[in-house]
Amino acid sequence: MAVSRKDFRGRVLRKGEVQRSSDKKYMYTYTDPLGKRKYIYANDLITLREKEKQLIKKQLDGLDIYVSGRATIDNTFDRYISTKFDLKETTKSNYMYMYDRYVRNSFGRKKIAEVNYSDILQYYYYLLKEKKLGINTLGVIHTLLRPTFQLAVRDNIIYKNPADGVMKEISRKAGKNKGIRHALTIEQQRAFMDYTANHPVYCHWWAIFTILLGTGCRVGEATGLRWEDLDFEKRLISINHELVYYAIGAKRKSEAHISLPKTEAGIRVIPMMDIVYDAFQLLYEEQEENGFNTEIIDGMSGFVFCNRYGKTLKGGPINKAIKRVTNSYNNEEIINAKKENREPLILPDFSCHHLRHTFCTRLCENESNLKVIQTIMGHKNIETTMDIYAEATGTKLQETMEMLSIKLDVF
Repeated sequence: MAVSRKDFRGRVLRKGEVQRSSDKKYMYTYTDPLGKRKYIYANDLITLREKEKQLIKKQLDGLDIYVSGRATIDNTFDRYISTKFDLKETTKSNYMYMYDRYVRNSFGRKKIAEVNYSDILQYYYYLLKEKKLGINTLGVIHTLLRPTFQLAVRDNIIYKNPADGVMKEISRKAGKNKGIRHALTIEQQRAFMDYTANHPVYCHWWAIFTILLGTGCRVGEATGLRWEDLDFEKRLISINHELVYYAIGAKRKSEAHISLPKTEAGIRVIPMMDIVYDAFQLLYEEQEENGFNTEIIDGMSGFVFCNRYGKTLKGGPINKAIKRVTNSYNNEEIINAKKENREPLILPDFSCHHLRHTFCTRLCENESNLKVIQTIMGHKNIETTMDIYAEATGTKLQETMEMLSIKLDVF
């Protein structure tokens, strides 16, 4: 049977603890992350054990690995994200999802002190070419990695941020307009909506598509609408919250929650066009007959949209419905165009957010006051509005010049 080591006062010492006979000092021995033997000293056992406790806490926090320069990108990112206490839960969940999917346990295993500029550049090109990521998605990953390296710079773990300038070079080579969401043309928009309205299977999607196209709402803002947010008399829509889904727990199970709009500018009132008014009235009449949405989310109830199970709609099923409608339309359009000996009007691959972009484009084509457009869209920055305005009005340059030629009539 093993005999416990004791100090000169007969107290049992723990593993790694000794009391030196030469000066009666206490000493604790341990191995650091570099594999070197290290020692902690104290004049009494109580002080020694306090130092041991602090050491263990640092080891649990990963601080000893971090300051030794042996921390990986994964270690440092976890440290960085733990400092972002003011992040919205949806944003934090999305950040964790993106990092875990594209960085953790792959590029994230690299030791942060050994990563250089070319390593990050090569990794970004790998994500673009091999993983087929869009430039916007890559931008999200960059917004996670750059501040992670910057934290290490500020903590004197590395001297320079290797992520600085990488995205600028990628964007320049990829092209300025790479990844821009293009709006549907007027012809495409009409074809999509007419096909949906007259289809025996897909016609029940007409209302939500109409509301998205007729308000420019983000999908979470639309699906989070309650009947009390609608003023049918004044024909106004109050956007004061949005419905979001984010992963909870180790199993990453998605749960519905209510959140404030994306930015403060997102809290706004949108005028209700006649076609949008009709869509809401249609939904109300249907629910009067079939039952209203009874789901309660974070204390809110009375949601406008509901699926066949009486639950709120998610953005995912709406995007899938758009894809089904688009594929069905394109298949029929190709056949009909051949029969009629004409070029087919093909719908592109698009999502809910393209409907918002399409609404904004139609608005820009018919409204010159940028502040009005910005307010209706809920854009935080006027630059976002200006970019869409420039793209939308750019397509009308030829028409404008032709009209100018007629009006001036001076040549």
